[in-house]
Amino acid sequence: MGNSWAYPVFRTTDAEEAWAQALRLNALLEVRGDEVTLMADLLTVKDAQRMAAALPGAGFDYADARVDPVTGDFLDFGLDIGTAEHSVLEAELPLSVLHYVAPGTVERRFVEAVGRGIASIGLPGRWPDDPETDSYGVSKYDGVEVLFNCDDLNWSQRTDHHTVFAHVDKWGDLPRAKGLAKYLGSTVLGEAQLGW
Repeated sequence: MGNSWAYPVFRTTDAEEAWAQALRLNALLEVRGDEVTLMADLLTVKDAQRMAAALPGAGFDYADARVDPVTGDFLDFGLDIGTAEHSVLEAELPLSVLHYVAPGTVERRFVEAVGRGIASIGLPGRWPDDPETDSYGVSKYDGVEVLFNCDDLNWSQRTDHHTVFAHVDKWGDLPRAKGLAKYLGSTVLGEAQLGW
């Protein structure tokens, strides 16, 4: 039961650099998950079109719930982003996407498609045990996450930088987070945040 604690361990204004550093940490995982989580808020038509091209087959939805004024039922987004007229698609914004993929398939295209909205890539796994620091890997909690245009795992405020997080156990393994940050030539950049 519970959630991981995630420490911000690297920050940059370059999305490619953030992704490269996340991959460096991901390579340190003793076990890597077989599924990557991709999430994004799409604020412009161009952002939506780029993301739809990067993630063929992904399901897009309204970022904010919309309700039918007559029935009160929640509305689903149903347009084909690739063929919808610009003005029609613009009226549907903002959109969001949550998509799960096998590692190493579309993540690079996803990073290239990220626009001004908040987005993330979650790479679960398990850190190796380190008895010297009393740190033990836990598959349920461990992993790496990179947030684009944000530094808050709750996505509460958009920023102009990108942040890499190290997810650790539910007790907040600060020594491990410090070691991972040091590996990236950085330090822990703030308090632990509630993770996945």
